[in-house]
Amino acid sequence: MNKKTGSADFSGRLWKLFASVRLTIIVLLSLAVTSIVGTIIPQNKRPEAYLNEYGEFLYSILSVFDIFDMYHSWWFQALLLMLTVNIVVCSTHRFSALWKILSIKNPSFNVSKFRNLSNKEEFTDSRSPEDLKRIYVPIVSRSFRYRRIEETDNGLCIFAEKGRWTRAGVYVIHFSVVLLLIGGLIGSIFGFKGFVNIPEGKTIDNIRLYNTGKAQKLNFKIRCDNFNIKFYDSGAPSEYRSTLTILEQGKSVLTRNIIVNHPLRYKGINIFQSNYGELPPREIALNFKNRATGISHKKKVSVGQQFDIPGDMGQFVIKGHRDSYNFRGHNLGKTFMGILTPNNGSLVHVILPVRFPFFDDRIRNDDLIISVEDYDHSYYTGLQVTRDPGVLVVYSGFVIMIIGCFITFFVSHQRLCVEISKSGKKSRIMVAGTANKNKLGMQSRIKKIAKSMSK
Repeated sequence: MNKKTGSADFSGRLWKLFASVRLTIIVLLSLAVTSIVGTIIPQNKRPEAYLNEYGEFLYSILSVFDIFDMYHSWWFQALLLMLTVNIVVCSTHRFSALWKILSIKNPSFNVSKFRNLSNKEEFTDSRSPEDLKRIYVPIVSRSFRYRRIEETDNGLCIFAEKGRWTRAGVYVIHFSVVLLLIGGLIGSIFGFKGFVNIPEGKTIDNIRLYNTGKAQKLNFKIRCDNFNIKFYDSGAPSEYRSTLTILEQGKSVLTRNIIVNHPLRYKGINIFQSNYGELPPREIALNFKNRATGISHKKKVSVGQQFDIPGDMGQFVIKGHRDSYNFRGHNLGKTFMGILTPNNGSLVHVILPVRFPFFDDRIRNDDLIISVEDYDHSYYTGLQVTRDPGVLVVYSGFVIMIIGCFITFFVSHQRLCVEISKSGKKSRIMVAGTANKNKLGMQSRIKKIAKSMSK
């Protein structure tokens, strides 16, 4: 018996906790603070970026609390779940009073309350109450679906009502908020956000998740058929475009061009054009010029492969390149590094900037002048790949919220009373009404109905 009582007390306290508006305020403030933190600290960057910015010690502390991907963290999901339960319990706890209003089939009317209203219309008519009833009922029916006629000692009353269901508008908003929270939870738990770099002509079937760097396998393959880039005169990129093909079971099912802000969407997965990069060149066209004779030889070579220089002037090999090379405080841009082995056997390190073809001539001042004519330009496309299965639930929540706001703020519960009483040889008519919202609009409606009746 004591165990049952203790369990009931615990359940009651738990219900009271989640039915508290104070808990709603605390959770909302917590979400607001965490959202500010998520704005200050950029989310879903690569681990090395956070290490460079915060250092290893602070990075390890923040990683424990999933600050770098907080919208997918367990504690953020717990806050969303707590707020969802809180709203459901609060709505359920207070719905019983509303249900008593909504479920009444024959609502009660108190004519004395309508008589005491300051906003009412009164006039007299020479016809009898029964004659007026036949005329007034159709007028009331045009504006009110529910109506009831009650006999009085001195005449009759026509009661009418509409919009009782609009009192549930706030619960429609509560339901929409619950949908938004559920959609956020679905996206937080089952969604992902990652990146992948695909060289032209290559195919991938997995991506790397931001923050963790873990591999996320896709249920299809992505192939980069082509990558095009356009530049401004200043050298800055104006547009880059990727031609992607979706493959399933080795067969092409979809091919589409994507650019920034125009993603490819397939099976709930969004593929955005994020960035690009240039792949290391595999072949380079070099020019070898003999200073004494002025004879030039052009030769296309492969990176890392040693070859004989035309004209029997030794051997040369390209060892690598840098996208930017600093020489005496000046940035030379893309630069290739090579090793020259003359016939005398001594090794010479050669620097070959692409933008400065006469660099080797002026720096080494040797009989052999080497310069870069061209190299193969090949790129990779950088893609951001996301999945949010809760987005449809979130969109539904927004639509329902708009409907709920319209009901709550623009549609009212209206009640009307038309009292017809015998006054000597004439009939005295009173038209009065109430509304829980837009009382000025209700006053206008009462005047309009009274005007129609007085005619």
